[in-house]
Amino acid sequence: MNHLEFIDNPIRRVLRGSALLICMTVAPIVGAEEAEDQDEAPLQFGGPDSVEQVIEADRTPRGGFFDTQLLGPFEDWQARVEADYGFSFGADYSAVTVHASDVLDGADDSASGGMVRLYGRWNLTGDGKSSSGGLVYKLEHRHSYGDNAPSGFLLGNVGYVGLTEPPFSDQGTRWTNLYWRQSLNNGRTTVVGGFLDVTDFVDVYGMASPWLHFMNLAFSTGSGAIDLPNDASLGVAAGHLFDNNVFIIGSVVDRNGDPTEIGDGFDTFFDDNEYFSSIEIGHTSAHSNIALDNLHLTLWHVDAREEAGAPGGWGANVSWSRYYNDRLMPFVRAGYTDDSGSLLEKTVSVGLGYRPGAIAAAPGDLIGVGLNWGEVNENAFGPGLDDQYTLEMFYRWQLSQQLALTVDYQYLQDPALNPDEDSSHIWGLRARFAL
Repeated sequence: MNHLEFIDNPIRRVLRGSALLICMTVAPIVGAEEAEDQDEAPLQFGGPDSVEQVIEADRTPRGGFFDTQLLGPFEDWQARVEADYGFSFGADYSAVTVHASDVLDGADDSASGGMVRLYGRWNLTGDGKSSSGGLVYKLEHRHSYGDNAPSGFLLGNVGYVGLTEPPFSDQGTRWTNLYWRQSLNNGRTTVVGGFLDVTDFVDVYGMASPWLHFMNLAFSTGSGAIDLPNDASLGVAAGHLFDNNVFIIGSVVDRNGDPTEIGDGFDTFFDDNEYFSSIEIGHTSAHSNIALDNLHLTLWHVDAREEAGAPGGWGANVSWSRYYNDRLMPFVRAGYTDDSGSLLEKTVSVGLGYRPGAIAAAPGDLIGVGLNWGEVNENAFGPGLDDQYTLEMFYRWQLSQQLALTVDYQYLQDPALNPDEDSSHIWGLRARFAL
């Protein structure tokens, strides 16, 4: 790395230095504080797709159209393993299909794919609750059902600068997480180190999951305006929730991580010195509601990747969401990027999630509606492209405790890379079966 370049980039210097300071000092400093009247569970450091949140959500009673106890013995065995050995685990299979009304000349108008995930946590030190250390992992196999995977369908086939169901690629077997998680200070402090997925903790909110919520990246982590590194990137992150419910999260991870060859991450982290850094400060109404009642500002920076020819840059994202009466969650989110290789340079999203009907009868059902405006990043796609407008609506139907089906519709106006079409309609169907 050119040391003069580092000196000349104050944004990178401040962000990385501050993030490293948080990661290295937050645990010993705040661990000495007195903590009273705090929740028993560790800080919900991750969003709805983090391993520990997925495990907890899948064990929460959801009801459903079919009330079956066929998997009751398996669930009882899972609970005994956790009680006896501190090992919690789960698995799921998800499938997605998307279809477009208008595509680029010669392009297919549909794409389908699936994914199997194996994930778990093994608490090896402490009480397994407020103060504990454990190993967290997630192993996946991502595959398409034909020539087109859903992840690149909007960009490559429709000409829309964005992604639908971005995890659903044809990448094959790969890691997403493999790290140590340490909870301290009665659960108010969490430190993680290893192979991380930054979308677990950067700019998250309660409806950020492409497995459970919106399909379009415009309504997920970064809203299309963060130049995110790959999953399973070697790094460190830490977060702390203060007594006034203000939280702070910092991270530094490798920008050249490869989830299919995570062992190479040691070489790229220590030799290439090209990183993604982030700092987030926010406020939540309660310890246990950090992903639902959430106001935060995220600042991030990425180094240029010399070998890949990818630009560096920085940006800022803000997000507000509020959960009312266990039923309604409106949200407002926005992002800005300076340079970098993100999809969008400026973006604003508004929307809401709504749990319909009698919650006790169908706690897993969910309606989501979102609107997005996005200005295409000319650093990545060139100047003079139209702004894009996106509407997405979905209904998630909880058929049983283990099975959910989501019907999704997207209206894309002025797809920037397809000037021959004013709009395109996208219909999607997603199924998830979880153990």
